[in-house]
Amino acid sequence: MDITLRLAQQPEADALLGRSPLAALTGMLLDQQVPMEWAFSAPYTIARRLGRSDLDAHEIAAYDPEAFAALLSEKPAVHRYPAAMAKRLQQLCQYLVEHHGGDAAAVWQGVGTGKELLTRLNDLPGFGKQKAQIFLALLGKQFGVTPEGWRQAAGAYGEADCHRSVADITGPESLAEVRSYKQAAKQAAKQAADRKKTGPAVDGAS
Repeated sequence: MDITLRLAQQPEADALLGRSPLAALTGMLLDQQVPMEWAFSAPYTIARRLGRSDLDAHEIAAYDPEAFAALLSEKPAVHRYPAAMAKRLQQLCQYLVEHHGGDAAAVWQGVGTGKELLTRLNDLPGFGKQKAQIFLALLGKQFGVTPEGWRQAAGAYGEADCHRSVADITGPESLAEVRSYKQAAKQAAKQAADRKKTGPAVDGAS
């Protein structure tokens, strides 16, 4: 069943994310160092450039690496670092072909617990713990994938009524709230790093 998403903020791109597990995984993979909408609209752009209505893990895994990097680099590029992301996407698809028969949904189908799902996601190329937890939260909150303990496995991203990540985006307003949260968190981290760099203040200093 198709899922209604609002991650790309573009109807056609969001429709693809909702019906294609591989497109959703691809958007999550690319969601770094670029605006969220850019990352999650990329699967639709890639599919169109491949002349497809969907993404196919077998096709991407077997694609000539240089040609695939060129495909993602065409203007407008699908990412700030299209060649690097082309390599990561091919590695992801090769893993899916080898371990899940090319079926992205098989990563979460049949899992018994949130902990098991987190392990499966964390094993994917390009998915560290944070990215795995965010995608787990997205699966639970918007895809109806809710194995026992999924919120705990997703950490803070699994909390209800929060706006921490793409898992909480359901439209323009929530997108703005998530973006505001991320900016505040980034600023707080920068201030903490600056304090650590300069050291504690000295009494009596001017």
